[in-house]
Amino acid sequence: MRLATYNIEWFANLFDRNDELVVDDSWSGRHNVTKAQQIEAIATVLTAVDADAMLIVEAPNTGKSQNTVRALQHFAETFDLRTSNAIMGFANDTHQELALLYDPDALTARHDPKGAQDGSHDPDDLPRFDREFRIDLDIDATEDLVRFSKPPMELAVRTRAGFEFRLIGAHLKSKAPHGAQSRDEALRISIANRRKQLAQAVWLSRRVRAHIATAEPVILLGDLNDGPGLDEFEHLFGRSSVEILLETGLYDPHPAQALRPRPGWIPSTARFARPKEGQYLEALLDYIMISEDLRVRNPVWRIWHPFRDEHCWTVPELRDALVTASDHFPVTLDIDI
Repeated sequence: MRLATYNIEWFANLFDRNDELVVDDSWSGRHNVTKAQQIEAIATVLTAVDADAMLIVEAPNTGKSQNTVRALQHFAETFDLRTSNAIMGFANDTHQELALLYDPDALTARHDPKGAQDGSHDPDDLPRFDREFRIDLDIDATEDLVRFSKPPMELAVRTRAGFEFRLIGAHLKSKAPHGAQSRDEALRISIANRRKQLAQAVWLSRRVRAHIATAEPVILLGDLNDGPGLDEFEHLFGRSSVEILLETGLYDPHPAQALRPRPGWIPSTARFARPKEGQYLEALLDYIMISEDLRVRNPVWRIWHPFRDEHCWTVPELRDALVTASDHFPVTLDIDI
């Protein structure tokens, strides 16, 4: 079975209020890319990846008239994708939903959130992801209340072979200092965002530990907006969000590769333009982590990087589509389940 995660930048911009695709030459959210160009590129990438199930990060919006599931299923039908079904968890207010696009002949999935719903003060009573999490971020005996702007999606999945596991899709808080007007303000916002992101990782890690404690196989995937050794704030807080999650017993080979002595190949799943420098910044942000009991099922990870993956590089149509479709690249996991 092939599972995938893919952050599709500004996917919501490609649909109208009735979830119909806007296939024209107007600009998409991507720089210098039209809606028609991005739509075609996304379809090319999804067809090439050919996953049994793909987490779409920044999926189309759910709102007053729009519906994420309807939009994704319409997209799949338009391009004759076998991943014809979609499912999501809690909707959010950011126009960037989390949803799973999957092949109904390969698996079944249902939204199955865990946790307390009543805002309990008991530290052992972990709240549901659409509620508030109480944690002392500063070790100052004062509780902070943390919320997910994009609550993780929790699914109970059963494969065609009868294998059952927990799938958790996540999009953690960005650390970028959006809106900062000065260096000092950028520093303050960056630290605040890092604190909130780490709190989200702690919350998520406790849910993972609870599943592992009951011998439930877990696959956590998505855009974690973080990685070991990624920025200077890691020294301030001691560890990254990714390391907090890996300490639960989850495994993904790419973080370890990123920590190898430089120089050398460092895995990356995203590429961002830096116009002032005339360069691109690459980062490892997207992961597929599996619990220890799944490592015996022959897992193979792959980053569909247009300039580093041999197949992607040697197929010009796919290479160009990966660059056009999003600022992130898909990550896949092939596993015997």
